[in-house]
Amino acid sequence: MANSISIERLSAGYGAVRVLTDIDMHVASGETVALLGTNGNGKSTLIKCITGQVQPTAGRVSATIDGVEHNLAGRSTQDIINLGIAIVPEGRRLFPKLTVEENLLLGAFRAAARPRREESLAFCYEAFPRLRERRTQLAGSMSGGEQQMLAIARALMTLPKILLVDEPSVGLAPILVARTIDTIADLKQRLGLTVLMAEQNFPQAIRIADRGYVLVHGRIELTADDPQALRDSDIVRQLYLGGA
Repeated sequence: MANSISIERLSAGYGAVRVLTDIDMHVASGETVALLGTNGNGKSTLIKCITGQVQPTAGRVSATIDGVEHNLAGRSTQDIINLGIAIVPEGRRLFPKLTVEENLLLGAFRAAARPRREESLAFCYEAFPRLRERRTQLAGSMSGGEQQMLAIARALMTLPKILLVDEPSVGLAPILVARTIDTIADLKQRLGLTVLMAEQNFPQAIRIADRGYVLVHGRIELTADDPQALRDSDIVRQLYLGGA
């Protein structure tokens, strides 16, 4: 069944400060779409608009879940997650004084996920063997890479149809960034997810993206239909390659 996101003429901000202006985006069912941009250009704000953490001042955000369209405007974050949309937040946002397994089980809070939480837990431990080894360890005492694994696994515990990933490379060594990106690609294929990934690490993001958007000063400055179009873009060269 179709699981997609549609954003039309979206504007949003914080008080009198406008962050996003006239955003048009679409993430089709089964796609991995990269939302690219350097720090401070509005990527996280856009993710928060989708999840109900920031209410748009104009425009429309909708999600199609199992073929049924839902207007996300005015819905709470809990309601949006209950539809089947999960987020791996920037900075991971774990419960540091709870164990790995306790963090995972909290991820299965939505009604549709509760009956299958043991099955989901087994899947997460199979996908992330390190988490099984550390299941009784406090989340706050783990390394950055291990915490990112846990954040992704916790999102999977909700049994999502659409996965939003916000800046998965932040705070990780280059080799761990590559592993994390590969993990997202693998899980997307295994679970049939639709993925929107906000990321500033251009080379890593385009390795797994089907296509992408470049956000500059709160506006979409490039819509690319494939990774090569991103590589060939003058905007990308200016932002990521120093104009080379």
